[in-house]
Amino acid sequence: MVNLIWAFLAIIGILYAMFNGTMDEVNKAVFESANEAVTLSIGLISVLVFWLGIMKIAEEAGILKGLAKLFRPIVVRLFPEIPKDHPAIGYILSNVTANIFGLGNAATPMGIKAMEEMKKISGSDEASRSMITFLAINTSSLTLIPTTVIAIRMQYDSISPTEIVGTTILATLISTTSAIMIDRLFYYRSTWRKK
Repeated sequence: MVNLIWAFLAIIGILYAMFNGTMDEVNKAVFESANEAVTLSIGLISVLVFWLGIMKIAEEAGILKGLAKLFRPIVVRLFPEIPKDHPAIGYILSNVTANIFGLGNAATPMGIKAMEEMKKISGSDEASRSMITFLAINTSSLTLIPTTVIAIRMQYDSISPTEIVGTTILATLISTTSAIMIDRLFYYRSTWRKK
């Protein structure tokens, strides 16, 4: 559906440019944007490869296991439907850890695996309580090091690309806390209605 919306918007824009006489500007913008997208992607790839390497070193050094142990009691409490030793907990912990380091691309496969495992537990096509909670936490995504944003700022020659770290930590802490509170509010509200 989203593809149809984007296609519709593009067609409307092109038709408007044709009737408005600004087709040359549209062509110029298309080619400049394509060039800029390739340049930006190559810059982001190098930064993501660097941070994925750092994550691998952290994994080999046991830092990720330490973080997983640190977050395990919180995750087990947030997801009471999932047994403590179930593989879904491990995938959730890996996803949260990758998101903390701002590696959303690395976190995505773990998030998908966590959702698949939670679907096996629920045995239903409907989203379970744990799936909804995980989606809310994953969307709000507590981040300590926003690597992708830092990479984009570096790509565009920011004077201080890392100055956003403090505000990112604060903003994502607030968004994650809010997501958990809203998730719990709606969950308890729905259980009260059932009674």
